[in-house]
Amino acid sequence: MAHALATDGKERQKVDPRLFENPEVWQACVDLAACFRMASVLGMEEGICNHLSAVVPGFDNYFIVNPFGLAFDEIRASDLIICDFEGNVVKGDRPPEITAYFIHARVHKNLPRARVAFHTHMPYATCLSMVEGQPLQWAGQTSLKFYGRTAVDEFNGLALDEKEGDRIAGAICDADVVFMRNHGVMVIGKTIAEAWNDLYYLERACQVQVLAESTGRKLVPVSPEIAAATYAQMRAGGNESAIQHLESVKRRLLASHPDYLL
Repeated sequence: MAHALATDGKERQKVDPRLFENPEVWQACVDLAACFRMASVLGMEEGICNHLSAVVPGFDNYFIVNPFGLAFDEIRASDLIICDFEGNVVKGDRPPEITAYFIHARVHKNLPRARVAFHTHMPYATCLSMVEGQPLQWAGQTSLKFYGRTAVDEFNGLALDEKEGDRIAGAICDADVVFMRNHGVMVIGKTIAEAWNDLYYLERACQVQVLAESTGRKLVPVSPEIAAATYAQMRAGGNESAIQHLESVKRRLLASHPDYLL
């Protein structure tokens, strides 16, 4: 399913990788590595096929992403690579997976607000991308975190060129969560902590919806007025919950998977 991005024959941009050796970039790599590891712990990955990325702090034309061939539970901060938007790996010795490049490079380039982009085939959200109708229903409190923030992208095959990446970016438009029909999901955010928080709670919202629907009884939706008001209440809390959530992830990993920091 997964294939490395072939860069042979391309002119490699001459960038000194030491350019990215600063505390802010390293912290972004550490935070991303923590997200990979906890996503694995929670069963939110699929083999070596999913990808999480972030624009390099201080360098808007480059992004950090996982290299081809590593499972989420193998990834350390030092394993992450940095790419430009032309397909060059400017830091690291492995290429990205091909769809990781064509999706993430184009999303970051076309949507400047997408500083972070997490794409997974996590099971419950992917399940809801495969059934008719709107994937996420406004029937549980957790789902209301995403009220007015979702979009649906219709399946168009593998992302093997820039046009497909551009199409996906266009489908996202002003949403923060896109259900990729028959495929998976993508969450975008301003920070790694925000993207992780959304990814985690999206899967939880989808999980309880799947369980509720499996009873065969009809969901009881929240009215649009209450849904909008509840989302406003959640938004009023700011980003502190997301920040503390990621900090808790890193504390848990220090006890169970401390090598993510290497």
